[in-house]
Amino acid sequence: MKIEELSIEGCYLITPRIINDDRGCFVKTLNKDIFLEHGLCSNFEEEYFSLSNRNVLRGMHFQKPPSAHAKLIYCMEGEVLDAFVDIRKGSPTYQKHQKLKLDSTYRRILYLPPGIAHGFYTLTSSAIMIYKTSTCYDPVNDDGILWNSCGIDWMIDSPLLSARDESFLPMNSYKSPF
Repeated sequence: MKIEELSIEGCYLITPRIINDDRGCFVKTLNKDIFLEHGLCSNFEEEYFSLSNRNVLRGMHFQKPPSAHAKLIYCMEGEVLDAFVDIRKGSPTYQKHQKLKLDSTYRRILYLPPGIAHGFYTLTSSAIMIYKTSTCYDPVNDDGILWNSCGIDWMIDSPLLSARDESFLPMNSYKSPF
């Protein structure tokens, strides 16, 4: 397992070892000792998956304190353009974003600390994304920022969005609790 810090402080890209044989493949997505060596949370309390069709954009989501959580994210099937934005006011990378592709071929894993808004855009006919979170979902503290207000080039002007995702405040109007 290779762990490398990304341009946004506290965010990491994890490249797992993939064991392929005639039966398929085997991939380890989490190792407590390796995560602790890198100062990463290894205690995840909840796991989700989403199935999204082509042109679906989900984001930019996060949980506010006291329910803020670290996330471990990977693409089980298909390919997505994944993006995240630092909304931690005291961070040297505050309001900066980064994007990368996650797919079921390379099976890279994204680690995001609390205070990072996250979203993705589906590039293939469908994609399955897995999320592990360090706290349980709290609807009272569930929030987001408007997908097209962070300077991210999503490569599409009119993605398929939920009404909720369309209703978020733009980044420059959002008062971050982080």
